Amino acid sequence: MVFLQTRLKIGFIGAGNMAQAMIKGMLQSGNVSPARIFVSSRTSQKPQKVRDLYNIQICANNEDLVETCDVVILAMKPQDLSPAIEPIAKLFDEKQIVVSLAAGLRLETLEKILPQCRLVRLMPNTPSLIQKGSIGCLVNDDTDESLPDLMEDMFSCLGTVHRMDTEDQFESFMIACSAGTGFVYELMVYWQDWLEEHGFDSAAARRMTQEVFLGAALMAKQNIDQSLEELQGKVTSKKGVTSAGLDSMRELEMERALRISFEKAALRNKEINRQMKSS
Repeated sequence: MVFLQTRLKIGFIGAGNMAQAMIKGMLQSGNVSPARIFVSSRTSQKPQKVRDLYNIQICANNEDLVETCDVVILAMKPQDLSPAIEPIAKLFDEKQIVVSLAAGLRLETLEKILPQCRLVRLMPNTPSLIQKGSIGCLVNDDTDESLPDLMEDMFSCLGTVHRMDTEDQFESFMIACSAGTGFVYELMVYWQDWLEEHGFDSAAARRMTQEVFLGAALMAKQNIDQSLEELQGKVTSKKGVTSAGLDSMRELEMERALRISFEKAALRNKEINRQMKSS
């Protein structure tokens, strides 16, 4: 599969932060050469910046990119996807793989625009910028067994690729692992603020906060034979300091607050999907 990947021409329509992170990861993996990565964008400045950084190829417009590439990655905002792709939809062929990064745009909507293509929804989260991401992947053809394998080979350079079976799974993944990164940062802000209120300067408070979250995550990763509840139990003495804090968190129904946050994000995702359908 890696041999096949090295022969593919991969194009990005859009040159924002996530596209740049994906290009960087692919090149660092050594599986794709700069000569086989192409970029087009509404503005000329961003592709030029990416070419200066990574020596990749620039296409003058989206039409040229589609006619050149075997894999086309749609790396634009959801509201920009249909206006950009519908006018050139007939240029795509049945052998092309089209990978959409657009949140809220379900495969059924993409199939109406590009019914002839092999379609993939991909959702990297922001830790993909440092090759520590969780990447959700959903294909539109259950019988196309090679496509999920190719996507895993192509994008594992960004982190761990998780294969999804349904749109509902994919969108739950997106809420928990993509939007969820922002939720974790919100908690980290509270940690840092509390430490600063108790005499630590901002640099020290941030460093301590980072260490707590990173340390807990690494402990969980290295002890997969133990549940999260079991790991929590190892730092919780009966009637101790940790126990008192946890009792308060449960009395304040923190779990309920987080679940509501997840559901609010999910509702917004559905709203975006409806807007995409009606536009």
